[in-house]
Amino acid sequence: MPARGALHFLIYPVFFAISANVSAADVQVLEQIIAKVNGDIITRGDFERSYQALRAQMPEAPAPHEIEANALREQIDSLLLIQKCEDLNINVDPDVTRELTDIQTRNAKIADPERFRVWLQEQSGMSYEDFREQLRNRQLQQRVVGQEVGGRITISKAERQEYYDKHTEEFVHQEEVLLREIVISLGKTADMRAQDILARARRGERFPELARDTSDGESAKNYGAIGWFKKHEVAPALQEAWPQLKNGYITDIIKIDNGLVIFKVDKRHNAGQAPFKEVEDEITEKLSLLRMKSKTREYLTKLRGQAFLAIREGYVDGGAVPGMDTTWKDPQQLQEETSTKEEVAAGARKRLLGVIPRKSAPAKPQMTR
Repeated sequence: MPARGALHFLIYPVFFAISANVSAADVQVLEQIIAKVNGDIITRGDFERSYQALRAQMPEAPAPHEIEANALREQIDSLLLIQKCEDLNINVDPDVTRELTDIQTRNAKIADPERFRVWLQEQSGMSYEDFREQLRNRQLQQRVVGQEVGGRITISKAERQEYYDKHTEEFVHQEEVLLREIVISLGKTADMRAQDILARARRGERFPELARDTSDGESAKNYGAIGWFKKHEVAPALQEAWPQLKNGYITDIIKIDNGLVIFKVDKRHNAGQAPFKEVEDEITEKLSLLRMKSKTREYLTKLRGQAFLAIREGYVDGGAVPGMDTTWKDPQQLQEETSTKEEVAAGARKRLLGVIPRKSAPAKPQMTR
């Protein structure tokens, strides 16, 4: 079974016998293991990259020890979710391939696979294989949270009504429309393509997926979504059609400077206090997102309670289960992994890409609660 990564790729422990005639100068420290999560590991390099990423996201950063605890928490969270995906037989490979194809055709606009790999490495600073694995890990985590947490969240009508009654000021709207677009670039076949896409949209094909698959605009990656607009903010053709812009309305083909565009109105807000029925779906989404955060944390705490965790002294898990013993019991396994320079040159790349089989997870010790 290939090794799994968290936010970054994990280097699995490989022990080499170092003969007596190998000098200390020929030995090179590879990585230091700081935590074990079931049969997988987190290295100091993984932790430091996570720490720097979190620090960059916080202009008014909390104390360093808080960022450190959050960094290890995120590493452990990621591994637990990816491991759970294997238990649930979740497969996201087709979605990853689709996302890479989208990047290649819409962002890079490079048909040649090898040239695309070079471009991707220049843009991301990592190899194609590493980038693909990172996409895969992200999608696995999103899928398991959506299935195991999001899919079980329900918001009752009474809860929606209560929220509306307590937050009526949030639903005083200006007159505006929520738009999606499909952009067709100029070219010999632009008119024919636009007519075909418009016909498909009006036959009932889902506009978001149609935008993702056919639009030449940057908004294709967001399923055509471009946001809320007031009348004075839209193109003249839309201003003229403003009274017709009701929920679900699909415009005719409109000429723009760089091509053709088709708009769809997802929602329309009329000026004034929106009635409860009009914003009920919006309230459901808002309450679901609020509940999702706490329920996800509860779910990750549950996964921790079922896992074997061992954390090196000096590191703190910001999502630790109260009373759970995660002390590393075997001090001998705290040694840094070492190898000769020759072995590093011959094998480090394979270890980085995670092709060394993961050892079976050790038996779970009795844990105090």
